[in-house]
Parts: sequence; C-alpha cells; structure tokens
Amino acid sequence: MSVRTFSPSVRIGNWNEDVSLDEELLKDFLEKREKGELLVQKSSNLKKNVLKKAELSISKDGLLHFGDVVMLLNPENSEQSLSNPSPVHGNYTLSVNPEESAIHVKSHLTAPCGVSASSNVKPCGRNSFIITSVDGSEPGEPLCYGQNFALRTAEEFMGRLYLTSDRKSFLKSSKKSHLQDVSLTDQNSYETCWQVVYLDPQLRLEHEGLPAPANNKLLIVHSKTNQCLAVLRKYVLWTLFGKECEITAHTHLNGHRVEENENHWIIVTGNPSDDINSMFDRPKPPSEDVNGGTHVC
Repeated sequence: MSVRTFSPSVRIGNWNEDVSLDEELLKDFLEKREKGELLVQKSSNLKKNVLKKAELSISKDGLLHFGDVVMLLNPENSEQSLSNPSPVHGNYTLSVNPEESAIHVKSHLTAPCGVSASSNVKPCGRNSFIITSVDGSEPGEPLCYGQNFALRTAEEFMGRLYLTSDRKSFLKSSKKSHLQDVSLTDQNSYETCWQVVYLDPQLRLEHEGLPAPANNKLLIVHSKTNQCLAVLRKYVLWTLFGKECEITAHTHLNGHRVEENENHWIIVTGNPSDDINSMFDRPKPPSEDVNGGTHVC
C-alpha cells in the first residue's frame, strides 16, 4: 500500500481556521496596544502617574500654608485600646485608591474616587495633597487652627479631586466599618471643607485662630459633620497596591473623652536638606519628644 504524500505548498487540516485565528490575535494585540491596555503599558502608566515621586513643599517658618503640597500621615498606633484591640504597627498615609480601569485606560482620574491608608510613607502622586483655600486666603498665607480649607490632589493625571465626606446613610457608608465614608470628588463644596484642630483638648480653645505648625500631631475635622478623619487599621482593604486600611470620618474617644490614635495626623512637609525624604524621615535630636504638641523633626 502506497503512502500518500503532499508537497510543502499543500495546506492540510483546519488551515483556514488557523489563519483566521492568527489574524484575530494580531488584530486584538494591535487594538490593545493602541488603547494602552497591554500589561507592560499598564505597569508603565501606573509608575509614571500614580506612583511618581512627588515634591513636598518646604516650610521655612515651620508652619502650614495655603498652596503647600503635603502628605497626611497617621503615626504608628502601638498601644492597645478599646477601639484598637489588635494594634497594627507602622505608619500610614492618606492615599488615593482609584479603580484599576481608571489607572490603565483613562487619561486622568475622575470622580467619584476612593481613598485608603497606605503603608508607603514616601511622597508620591497618590499620597500628596495640596492645602487649598476656601475662604479667599492667598497662597502662602498660614493655615490657622479652626480655619476651613480643602485638600485636593494634583492636576494632570491625578485629576484635581477634593477630599470629601458627608453623613452616613443607608445607601452611603464606608465598605467595612459602615461608618461615615470619605472619598474624592471634583466638586468643591462645604462637604469638602476640613479644619485642623489642636491635639490637646485642654489647650484647644487657646490655640484657636493661631497658625498651625507643620510636622506636628493634630486632628483633621470635617467641617460639616464635626467628625475626625480616621484610619481604621483593623479593617483591611485589598487594593491594586496591596493590603491597605480603611479611611473614615469618625471621632474615636477614649474613657477620658480624648481622641485616640486613629484620629491623630501629622501633616508632613518636605525636608530642605534632602530632596528624597520628607521631614518625617529626618532623624530627631535625642532631646526632642514625639508627644502631641511637640515637633517630630
């Protein structure tokens, strides 16, 4: 019995389907490349925009000013308390938490956009905010205790979005704790107004109206609801950037009616002697304490 042979030019099998499949794969590849949806393009877009190094403003007089680019940091909470039964060590920064599609496809972030607490304490696009005036104060003027201001992201890809909150409702609350939600919006209103408040409640009234120092522990209070910005370390969010913690607007009080560490914030500025690190990274002299009301630098 003779074996039937074919010359190399003869096509056998489902050759037409194979050719069509190759053409579809090539077409899909070119379409994704044009839209910037390839994995290598997504990774590049993420690093170029969201994780890009940010330059924090340098405070020459040790005060906070309108127009300053700052980082909001919740210091390590190592003490066990009623609201913190399982202490989570480390420092966390208020950070933008966008949807994956927004990072990879859109030209800039759009509202609504979420926020979370990130363990990354190096200044970058997602954890840097601009202190913005809402009462006509000029850029460069000091921010005072009890004065309304807004916190917004940078322009271009970060979208110029404002940190906002409103009273919780049946339809709107934080995902894990179901407390008052905090997010980003593109509309500047009374819901985007915040105030810095002196940490020690016994000296709070005396400091009302005085310029607020940078790199000090203080409270950040939502003007409309009078709730403090808080990091809830026991509520974990799985984000595009890894495991992070939930951000809410809720005042956590201890038995003495004093705000607990969840509500403590340090508004961090740039380090004039080092363009890489912030003032929070600057070594502290042995004679200086890190208690509320004292500098951390």
